[in-house]
This record gives sequence, structure tokens and C-alpha cells, in this order.
Amino acid sequence: MADHRIATYSAGGKTAYGAVTDKGIVDLSARFGKDYPTLREVIAAGALMKLAEDADRRTPDVPLDAIRFQPPIPAPEKIICIGVNYPARNAEYKDGSDSPKFPSMFMRTPRSFVGHDNPLVRPRASAQLDYEGEVALVIGKAGRHIKESAALDHIAAITLCNEGTIRDWVRHAKFNVTQGKNFDSTGSLGPWIVPYTDESQIADIRLTTRVNGETRQDDRTSRLIFGFRYLLSYISTFTTLVPGDIIVTGTPTGAGARFDPPRYLKPGDIVEIEADGIGLLRNTVADETL
Repeated sequence: MADHRIATYSAGGKTAYGAVTDKGIVDLSARFGKDYPTLREVIAAGALMKLAEDADRRTPDVPLDAIRFQPPIPAPEKIICIGVNYPARNAEYKDGSDSPKFPSMFMRTPRSFVGHDNPLVRPRASAQLDYEGEVALVIGKAGRHIKESAALDHIAAITLCNEGTIRDWVRHAKFNVTQGKNFDSTGSLGPWIVPYTDESQIADIRLTTRVNGETRQDDRTSRLIFGFRYLLSYISTFTTLVPGDIIVTGTPTGAGARFDPPRYLKPGDIVEIEADGIGLLRNTVADETL
């Protein structure tokens, strides 16, 4: 488990951020909230490691069983998701296509995500809720036309994503997947962010997804078709990356839609996304009640 784990959480009717330890949460927003109201401001100021090290000297303020995890970055300007970015994923489409020349991507809204240990919501509109375990990058330094050689300097932290997808709704239109990727509360982010230190931390992360204890996805970031440096350079060609932006970097083979018959998520299922040096993102599944 990584040494520094910084989370956004709610407790006692308030939203806060703090350092997660095995014995509880060190409330950093109580100490630094005047300067940095949320983790977005912490990241923009380049203060993430300073706060993490401050927490090392303190005892926890809040027990873990008294909090509810929220997605780590509140109201990010952009959540950009990369599709078909592991070699076996391209083969899964069985369309005879070569590996893509450029990355596929789409945007997600913050409202489509919940935090760790909160239920993913299977919507009334479809029973085809699927999981996609992914590593996500959190941008720390703004940039446009970023060179690949300098790209990793723009990363503040890493986290995990379950990029939950409504499979039939991603096929409603000819060219876009937006609607199937943005149902409220169908994905998750977290449980926390881990400050980025150097390339060795992200070069060969093992990423696994389990459903009810059964391993469904298992791959390594060293096998990405489009690596992290390339993605940040490519994305920054068309949009300015800003602190707090989240880049969700792609899922391995093994999503439920690719089984025969498909194995979609159902109420009561437990989905766990786990990665070396980051942690474990866990969610149950529940039906929409609205």
C-alpha cells in the first residue's frame, strides 16, 4: 500500500479532505482549508506532498467507520476517458482492425461517478451495467502543446476508476458513446489519490478487476497501446489541461460484455479494482430507486 493516501470524504454533514491511515483520517482541510478549500486547490498550488508529509506527524482525527468516501477531486473541469488502450482490447472487437493510430476518447461528467464503498447504480433504462477497471491520472500543472519528454511533470497524483458503462446505450448512435458512459452514479473514482513521484511508480502497474471475488481483468500499464506520456501530449494538442483534470487511461480485456453470454452487473454484486501502489476501489451494485 502506498505511504500517502489523500481522500475527499464526508462526515458529520460536511465534506472534507484528509490523509487516510490504517487508524483513521487526519483531517487536513481543518488545518489547511483556509488556503486550499478542496483538493483541487491543493493540487493547483503544488502542495499535495507538503500536506501529505504534514499528516505523517499527526494522529488521526476521524475514524474510518465515520466517513463516506467521495470521488477524490471535487468538480474537475474535465474527465477524459481513453478507450481500447490495451492490446487485447482491440482484438476483442473482432473487426479485423489493426491497432489504432490514435487514441479513442470521450468525456464523462463528475455526476456519473461515486466514491469508494458507495453503490454503483444500475439504471431503470437498462440492465446492461458493466465494469471497466482503470488507472487514472490527476493533472497537477496546466499545459497546452505539452512535449512527451515533459508530460509526466504535469501529473500530480494517480487514482483508480471503475469506468462503469451501460452497454446498449453506447451503441445507440453511429459515432458516439457519450450517453452510455454518463448515466448518474454508474462509475466510481478513488478511494484516494496517491501523490505522483516518478515514472517508475506508473510504468508497470498491475491492474486487476474482481467481481464477487472472481478475477475478470488482469493486465499491466507497461502494455498500454498509448502510454501516459503520449496521452498527455496528444490531449493537450486540442485542450488545455488544468490542475484537477482526470485522465482515465483505458481498461484491460475481460469486461462483462465480452463473455458469452454477457455477464452484466446486478444488485448485490461487489466489484473491486486493485492496482499496485494505489490501493483497492470497491463498490457494490444497487438498482436505481428514483
